[in-house]
Amino acid sequence: MMREPAFWWRDPGIAALLLAPVGALYGAVAQARLHRHGCRAAASVICIGNLTIGGAGKTPLALATGNMLKNAGELPVFLTRGYGGALAGPIEVDPLAHTAKDVGDEALLLVHVAPTIVARARLAGAALASSENVIVMDDGFQNPTLHKDISLLVVDERRGIGNGRVFPAGPLRAPLAAQLALAHALILVGPPSSGAGVTAQARSRGLPVVRAHLQPDKEFIAALGPGRVLAFAGIGDPEKFFATLTAAGVSVAMKRSFPDHHCYTRAQALALCEDADREGLVLVTTEKDLARLRGDSGVAELAAHAHALPVTLAFEQEDAFRSFLLERLAAAREHPLE
Repeated sequence: MMREPAFWWRDPGIAALLLAPVGALYGAVAQARLHRHGCRAAASVICIGNLTIGGAGKTPLALATGNMLKNAGELPVFLTRGYGGALAGPIEVDPLAHTAKDVGDEALLLVHVAPTIVARARLAGAALASSENVIVMDDGFQNPTLHKDISLLVVDERRGIGNGRVFPAGPLRAPLAAQLALAHALILVGPPSSGAGVTAQARSRGLPVVRAHLQPDKEFIAALGPGRVLAFAGIGDPEKFFATLTAAGVSVAMKRSFPDHHCYTRAQALALCEDADREGLVLVTTEKDLARLRGDSGVAELAAHAHALPVTLAFEQEDAFRSFLLERLAAAREHPLE
């Protein structure tokens, strides 16, 4: 996957203005697609999506939602496209048999919380779930084939929605108003920074706005101690990972950024190991990155020496969010045609 252009995340410049007509056309098509009616699954569907291309925190929210549902006595099952994996599905993920090259990195994280189905055709994947399940979709908000009973949109507060333009002029997947019109809540991840505009628009529509933050595992951070680290990541926003480490008090001596869902080469893996060894640094990466490294013999040395930072999504008002989620789910079951 190519890196996102830098102009997406700053005030519109010449590139954004030149691409604006293409963005308008893309946005019109995306908006029309958003409003198509999807087919209903036997199970209720909770969709975790984001407004922009790239990482915003969908998978941590999906994991938190799955755990919340389990604790409430529900039977969640995750549904994901399996981005980066070779299997089109529908197939249930087996963590003992499948690698990231088969099912993608997200699926290998999700399956540790609940059964996970990989399917490029979302409707076919949903058909594997029973009426007793609750389907939690990791991504797929802009895909109209499957009806969503609850749609939660995630915004990374550090980046917001960038220049506010639609792809390719900006990072938006579709016009902002069209996306907010189909959402049931907005989840803001991180300290307040660049999300004020979208927050105001969401509240003007009566959407609940929930604040949350990524919380690093305290035992992992304590185990690192005062040692310096070489942090590397191939996710949608590597800088967010680096900032999380720094905020937790970790001494990040070197950083290495790679494109989202990056498949590391043997040469890159060896270079990371050599840099860390030469400077006496601990290799630290994300859980998604380590999931991609495992099972690949060409990068076995890096997989053996790298440590993944476990993170969970913590809500500022967890009880309120849980009540909202369960009440919306009950209402969807009581009035399935609405």
